[in-house]
Amino acid sequence: MRLFVALDVPEIVREAIGAIAAKLRPTCSDARWVRIEGIHVTLKFIGEVSPEMSGQIKTALAAVPFLRPIPIKFRDLSYFPNDRRPRVLWAGVEAGQELPALASAVEKALEPHGIAQEARTFSPHLTLARFDPRRRTDSLEALQAAIAKAGPLDFGDAIAREFHLYLSILKQGGAEYTRVATFCSKESDPK
Repeated sequence: MRLFVALDVPEIVREAIGAIAAKLRPTCSDARWVRIEGIHVTLKFIGEVSPEMSGQIKTALAAVPFLRPIPIKFRDLSYFPNDRRPRVLWAGVEAGQELPALASAVEKALEPHGIAQEARTFSPHLTLARFDPRRRTDSLEALQAAIAKAGPLDFGDAIAREFHLYLSILKQGGAEYTRVATFCSKESDPK
């Protein structure tokens, strides 16, 4: 089983990002565009685990201290690692310290189960496209010009009241995600 932990993206935000992606896609044939219906804010990529380990992961995630909902803003587009040699085009995710704190709590909860913590700093984003960094073409320059012309972009806001454990199945047309478990903030919990 290939698992990851993520926040969902509201449909209205997904639609706004989908609209700009539809305009940008024709400008850059070198990009491998993701399916907009699958975008999410990854808190932790776990990777391949046994079915037995997935039960332990669910138990560990249920104990994560997620005290209150997290306000999130989805804004602008940029690249990892930079616009000169991009590997990823992403939409920005802005939130207070509660979001990195949640990601850190997820990391700490999973570490005793043999799931190593990330070496790099948590940087919330929505991946829209991937590039082969060895290729620099006019197509990429056209994409960058189209993004610059679009100006500041605002895709909407959301309140994260829950996070999810997902199963990822790699298929020829892209990854297919299935929700395995949901974990609510304590303020969202009806108990």
